[in-house]
Amino acid sequence: MRLEHLLVKKHLVIISTFVIVAFAFCLFIKANAGWPVPMGEQTDGYELIFEDHFNGDKLDTARWSIPPRGNSTWSRWISTDKEVIEINKGKLTCRAIPNKDRSQDSATMLTGAIWTKDKFTFKYGRVEVRMRTNLQSGNFPAAWMGRQWGKGNVPPYGEIDIVEMVGNDRKARHAFHTEYTTKTPKHGIKNSFMEQVEVNKWHIYAIEWTPEYIHWSVDGKITGRHHKPKTGNVQNEWTFDVPFYLLLNQSIMHGVYGIKADLDKTYETQFDWIKVYQKRYE
Repeated sequence: MRLEHLLVKKHLVIISTFVIVAFAFCLFIKANAGWPVPMGEQTDGYELIFEDHFNGDKLDTARWSIPPRGNSTWSRWISTDKEVIEINKGKLTCRAIPNKDRSQDSATMLTGAIWTKDKFTFKYGRVEVRMRTNLQSGNFPAAWMGRQWGKGNVPPYGEIDIVEMVGNDRKARHAFHTEYTTKTPKHGIKNSFMEQVEVNKWHIYAIEWTPEYIHWSVDGKITGRHHKPKTGNVQNEWTFDVPFYLLLNQSIMHGVYGIKADLDKTYETQFDWIKVYQKRYE
């Protein structure tokens, strides 16, 4: 009887040890593999204030519009062509396509972009976007945010890049730009971060933006941090205390940083959904 009792006790110890080790391993994997964490479980007090799952067959013009063409890399070939913006089966697809008819438009390529400027803006919060892109040389899609400029007002520059992808590089790139970083080439501030990611597969890219810091994450794993300077804001080093709008786009980097795109190919990025959460700050 004593021998049987000892054997049973030994087996229970082995089983208990196995359960503890297995549980610890699961916690380790969850912490390091970037499992998505529901917003309500991650930070108390946040409420959903904006979301678009891109259902239906057309863009919700009460929330989004197409930005005007500009001189920057992302905006130089923006088009209203129906092929560069498509909503189908709950997905938004933004494309860059060859311009086959230059009789009316001399642009080399036609690219798709949408933003919420003048329609939806917010100050502080958490943004999550689920997206994937193709892997091609010259590819340059992004989910990002711009500082809302009022009429007749030209405030200091501010930009928060939730995520950008470049070419066939399997990396998620996050960044911020201020009046100081854009006008001071040797600013010495770490304003960009990278994380190895299979960008051609679905991932959730997010930022948490507060009065004191901005954190970036991929599938719940923190990938970058920037804190408000403690020395004040004399040189416009922190230009993130005003409302921002959302922007989703597909562009190409042809000739930028020596990167060449294939101007005969189509580039595309898919967005499954985008959500904005917010809580009050006193």
